[in-house]
Amino acid sequence: MKNSFFAHETAVIDDNCVIGKGTRIWHFTHVMTGCTIGSNCNLGQNVVVSPQVSLGDHVKVQNNVSIYTGVICEDDVFLGPSMVFTNVINPRSAVERKDQYKKTLVEKGSTIGANATIICGITIGRYAFVGAGAVVTKDIRPYELVVGNPARHAGWMSEFGHRLKFDETGFAVCPESGEKYRITGDLVEKI
Repeated sequence: MKNSFFAHETAVIDDNCVIGKGTRIWHFTHVMTGCTIGSNCNLGQNVVVSPQVSLGDHVKVQNNVSIYTGVICEDDVFLGPSMVFTNVINPRSAVERKDQYKKTLVEKGSTIGANATIICGITIGRYAFVGAGAVVTKDIRPYELVVGNPARHAGWMSEFGHRLKFDETGFAVCPESGEKYRITGDLVEKI
């Protein structure tokens, strides 16, 4: 039976993985046992997807990314080149902590920039945007832009990836899509 996905001849895909139609898996990538990868995803060169990881549909994983056990990425997530997740808060080589993996949730439409580090046990909200090189140590709100080490609030982003500029009444418009957003307190929603 022919696969409904593409895997480069150097890719390694372990048993018991579910991989959706139209997904592309490139050079030297290793998809480990028990993973679920949605349809129309793209996994670049030198990617590692550890056991039990779940990726939604249309997830783009750039080169040199490690996605460790405990990570869940919803649909339309973008993982930039060489970004990394962790899955144990206090790792030690000589101490076995596989029963202490923490869940990290990356919600629909979020972007994580190149070389960012995501400390385990947090949630990155829908359409959030993590700047390149940021070190994320706490939850990020939907549509929030964070940058730096440690990552800190730097603004708000539209679903098309543009910085939102709110007027005095608390409304903003995405310059590309024309979609409207409202800010109430410290939360943004598309209206």
